[in-house]
Amino acid sequence: MQMINVDMKPREALEQFFGFKKFKGEQEAVIQSVLDGKNTFVIMPTGGGKSLCYQLPALMMEGTAIVVSPLIALMKNQVDAMRGFSDVEGIAHFLNSSLTRNEALQVREDITKGRTKILYVAPESLTKKENVEFLRDIKISFFAIDEAHCISEWGHDFRPEYRRLRTIFNEITGVPVIALTATATEKVQEDILKNLDIPNATVYKASFNRPNLNYEIRPKKDVGREIIRFIKQHNGKSGIIYCLSRKKVEEMAQMLNVNGIKALPYHAGMDAGQRASHQDQFLMEDVDVIVATIAFGMGIDKPDVRFVIHHDIPKSLESYYQETGRAGRDGGEGRCVAFYSYKDIEKLEKFLQGKPVAEQEIGRQLLADTVSFAETSMCRRRYLLYYFGEHYPTPNCKECDNCLNPREQFEGKDDLAMVLRAVKESKERHRAKFICDLITGTETSEIKNYKGDKLKVYGEGDEKDLHHWMAIVRQAVVGGYLHKDIETYGNLSLTESGKKFLAKPVSVKFVKERDYSDYEGGGEDEPIARVGAVADERLMQILKDLRKQQGHKLKLQPWVLFQDPALEEMTIRYPITIEELTQISGVGPGKAQKFGKPFIEAIASYVEENEIERAEEVVVRNVVNKSGNKVHIIQNIDKRLPLESIARSRNLSMPDLLTELESIVMSGTKLDINYQLNSMLESDVQEEIIDYFRNSESDEIEAAHKEFDGDYSEIELRMMRIKFMSEVAN
Repeated sequence: MQMINVDMKPREALEQFFGFKKFKGEQEAVIQSVLDGKNTFVIMPTGGGKSLCYQLPALMMEGTAIVVSPLIALMKNQVDAMRGFSDVEGIAHFLNSSLTRNEALQVREDITKGRTKILYVAPESLTKKENVEFLRDIKISFFAIDEAHCISEWGHDFRPEYRRLRTIFNEITGVPVIALTATATEKVQEDILKNLDIPNATVYKASFNRPNLNYEIRPKKDVGREIIRFIKQHNGKSGIIYCLSRKKVEEMAQMLNVNGIKALPYHAGMDAGQRASHQDQFLMEDVDVIVATIAFGMGIDKPDVRFVIHHDIPKSLESYYQETGRAGRDGGEGRCVAFYSYKDIEKLEKFLQGKPVAEQEIGRQLLADTVSFAETSMCRRRYLLYYFGEHYPTPNCKECDNCLNPREQFEGKDDLAMVLRAVKESKERHRAKFICDLITGTETSEIKNYKGDKLKVYGEGDEKDLHHWMAIVRQAVVGGYLHKDIETYGNLSLTESGKKFLAKPVSVKFVKERDYSDYEGGGEDEPIARVGAVADERLMQILKDLRKQQGHKLKLQPWVLFQDPALEEMTIRYPITIEELTQISGVGPGKAQKFGKPFIEAIASYVEENEIERAEEVVVRNVVNKSGNKVHIIQNIDKRLPLESIARSRNLSMPDLLTELESIVMSGTKLDINYQLNSMLESDVQEEIIDYFRNSESDEIEAAHKEFDGDYSEIELRMMRIKFMSEVAN
């Protein structure tokens, strides 16, 4: 592919270089603006084709376009893509800290010789003196700032080094600037224009509405099971799961794999090679799911991501919008599910402590907006678009969870009037929390300091709780009765509509908000089945009788096959395949294969005879119990390390370590602890204890201790029971 003729029209150039016959949305107008040498500001949602807005003019104009980009991985993807369209190897380059000296020299040579039309640089690289001097001496067509929201402290990904870009541009040359972002509130947009000193820029703002995306918030309960059930319902489809911590990313990826889902982790704690490998496997569809922190996704060009799941609620709606925007970029299905608990918000608030006061205030306001979105019963699409300054024409999108399962409406005339009066009486200089405390008569230091308890409206709405009044405030803001001022971190004031309503209240319908206060969060660690919770007494008896028969046939005590808690869970789940049986707590693949067939046959017959409708329930196989020590323990037992050393390395007491070992073998995994037992007990003693467990009707240690008149300690007997279960049952 030869260089593009500079006299070409944008559409001709588009077809010659990229093979497309037409532009998307306002791409052509944006490109023409850049070609005309105008400062240009582009707000275009993920998947809208922002990159083309600077790539095509870069190819068409004389000189090299300098693109400031925040992520090395993003640069590499963009450069590889550009080179894929051209036979000129040096048509695109990046300049950052990952290059060797020789590679950096090659980049400079290609630019100097006019081969390079587009150069990606990190903001940090742009500040280096030698780079500034080099760029002064070359022909630059324009500067592009990708992910321009990084300039604003109100943006979800603020980078202080972005603040210096205008100064550096002025040092190099006075060429036009194009700034691009996928997500920016009106406040962030103002910040971008101000800090880049391009108030006269031509602004192109595409709609933030992504009609193919479906938004859903779920309470944070049994998260692991809910996620696995969701993914299995979308079998074979690509998805991303976002978690806030690296530890949770690793745990979730491991849990998915144990449950038969091909998944890989991705976070900043991994080395660059491993991150690149995992990203490539996802792009090449060797794995279905990436579990990631927010480090993953920027600029990843995978059009067929079918779902984005937030294990933890993000710290801002900008983050949420950008991350969900990675679903359905091809216009196809895009499911966006987030799990919400206020506990997560409290954790995020703790992260703000110690930061400058202004930064804390901004962070809290962003979190408050996130809470409002999560807890609202309004149309989520309408709320999200309102946040970005866009009006959604109908009250119901018919696709988000709130529209598909609408909450009850109620007459809100009196409540709205009370909220508006409270805002007016308090002189329009307070935020939502103060207004709700004022109405409910809640005594806070802020209420006392501002003499809120002396106002007429104080306590007038105390028959309803803070949650209710916060919902009224939210709906009043979106409904246009109140204005929330960003500059003052959310102070409320009356709009013209609000003043008109207060003068003459009329009927207005509000919806009852969802209440997530019962959900404490972290539910993915809850036990899968409650011990002793027998759902079907008849089936339990059938399974116990069968266990007894099979034990007799195999010359094993019944408890060796499956313990009571496992049978109890079978009466709840009704497993009818070996795979379903392995999802029962305490039943591993080995045990299911060894003893399971007659049990699933009995359950299948029972289900059919009694016309039982089995719930479409996914039972999650946990990687290990709560302590997460399984892999470490198995590896160290394989190395024949003393059990005392293994316990010490994980800060466990010896009894606690044995509990871990019991959990492992009860789930069907073999453990060879003979090396430890042989140093503790003679072989004839071991045979005697094994014979006891083989013939005992109970596996209770207390009964064994009594049988041997206290000759052996509890630890010795527990270790022998582990050996017995491992060798005989597994």
